[in-house]
Amino acid sequence: MVNLRYGVLQAAEPVDAATATVLDYGTDLIAVTEDGSTIVAYNPGDIAWVLTCTALVFIMIPGLGYLYSGLVRRKNALHMLLCTMLCLSIISFEWFFWGYSLTFSDSGSSFIGDLKHFGFQHVLEAPIPGANNKVPAIVYAIYQQMFASLVPAIAIGAACERGRVLPIIPFTFAWGTIVYNVIAYDVWNPNGWAFKLGVLDYAGGGPVEIASGVTGLVYSIYLGRRKGWGSDRLQYAPHSVAHVFLGTVMLWFGWLGFNGGSTFAANLRAAMSITTTNLAACFAGVTWMVMDWRHFHRWSVVGFCTGAISGLVAITPAAGFVGVPASCLIGFAAAAISNLLTRLKIWFSFDDTVSNPDLALSASAKYPT
Repeated sequence: MVNLRYGVLQAAEPVDAATATVLDYGTDLIAVTEDGSTIVAYNPGDIAWVLTCTALVFIMIPGLGYLYSGLVRRKNALHMLLCTMLCLSIISFEWFFWGYSLTFSDSGSSFIGDLKHFGFQHVLEAPIPGANNKVPAIVYAIYQQMFASLVPAIAIGAACERGRVLPIIPFTFAWGTIVYNVIAYDVWNPNGWAFKLGVLDYAGGGPVEIASGVTGLVYSIYLGRRKGWGSDRLQYAPHSVAHVFLGTVMLWFGWLGFNGGSTFAANLRAAMSITTTNLAACFAGVTWMVMDWRHFHRWSVVGFCTGAISGLVAITPAAGFVGVPASCLIGFAAAAISNLLTRLKIWFSFDDTVSNPDLALSASAKYPT
């Protein structure tokens, strides 16, 4: 437990409580550890911002469910909604159990953390250096938990129409421990080997986007192709474009907190991150839609949504490092390149259920849901 009061601490770092000077009438949240040895000043505005962004990232998970449920056939829609929220539940427990400790403990090796914070031990009053010691560990932990929950929810779309619910439970727990915790530690923890090499990953290009994309591809290959692969049986249009649109809007909305909150402060960098994130999505959505019109001579809502998401993915690792003009270029390039590379899945015969917008667009006029 901690003792709390408002005031101004005359120091920038956590200091000895016996020698610290605290002035009244300030707006910082002054916290003293239970043993009374350390005192630190938290910024209520930064805490409120990170907690708000936590809620925004949470919204992305059911948003994924709606996106995936709209892309598949009606009989599989409920399955996708369940699987995405199931990932949230499983990873939330894994994160509390040992995931946070393995990822963000400050006494681990160069590759993985230890169990210093097992069961969220000592995850309350400790300040986070990455947030300039203005945010307590419990706020940082719940924010990062939403990141960890989102990643397997992205990948689990590959299991649609041929993956059962029961195996997803142990798979998600094990994947979070063996894959996500390790990659996130290496990239974001100051003790990680990638962090020490100077790798810049603002909000999760490696631990989130690359990890989920590769996992989804491997998972779909492992499960095998669906019955009827290569025949007209699987050339169906999305059962609900409205769900696809709703899911995209929820993802876009949540992504502003996903990138904006990764500054861990309500400051100018957070504002820039939100601006670059939104512009990249806008440019990417329009680019993909225009490229689809060039091939199919019709405007595609699914194409616009797919392009917007590709822009959001591309800007994520750079959102806090680049300016506004660069974000426009990133969104355009991401959509153009991704649109052209969608043909690779057909050439390699990968059966990834929810990532074939071109097939869905061409089939919509011929095949019913």
